[in-house]
Amino acid sequence: MPDFPHDVAAVREATERLLVSVSKLDDAAIGEPSMLPGWTRGHVLAHVARNADALVNLLTWARTDVRTPMYADAEARDSAIERDADRSLATHLADMKESAARFDAAADALPPARRAFEVEMRNGVVERADRLPLRRLAEIELHHVDLGVGYTVEQLSPAFLDSELAFLSAIKFAGHPDLPALELRADDGRRWLTGRPATAPGAGTTPVVVTGSAAALVGWLTGRGDGRELDSQGAALPAIPPL
Repeated sequence: MPDFPHDVAAVREATERLLVSVSKLDDAAIGEPSMLPGWTRGHVLAHVARNADALVNLLTWARTDVRTPMYADAEARDSAIERDADRSLATHLADMKESAARFDAAADALPPARRAFEVEMRNGVVERADRLPLRRLAEIELHHVDLGVGYTVEQLSPAFLDSELAFLSAIKFAGHPDLPALELRADDGRRWLTGRPATAPGAGTTPVVVTGSAAALVGWLTGRGDGRELDSQGAALPAIPPL
């Protein structure tokens, strides 16, 4: 089960690390390409800020039982990112701090009795309110990597890597029609099954076994690594569907 107070605290800590990195940039660097195709660093930062507000909407829904979608629609989400991308460093920093404070306040306002309430993410996935801090944490940590400012997947905390592997294997890619059956193995022996269910024993296919560090596995599964450090026992690494 999620540890809501601990996860909210982890979001605060990750936000502070991100703000430190961003504060070392300048206006010119904000307009430079990020590691995400077609997005500048400004696009990434605008997305991070607007994601905080979108999750505030879901936390408010969980608290009040009044349906509030993450975004009005996909076009509104995309246009807000485009609108906010080309701003000064100072404006981005202020926006990130203010939106993070709104997320903090919304999380603090959610009563324990409402944490199991289910809301709908923008992609139609149903999620418990007490998992929203983990969703926010992934946005902050992975997009910190995307900025291309020296923060790498290898620097992500073991706790985050564990939670992300659990999410990706059990929720995001479990049963995914475009991903073959996979058995992910960490260097310490832990295993996760994901992708299409493997065919029953004796009937044919077995999972593709992919072994490596938790950081390398998360990097590959999230498109932040090419899988070069992973061992797939001679089999070709399958293409990972977009997140």
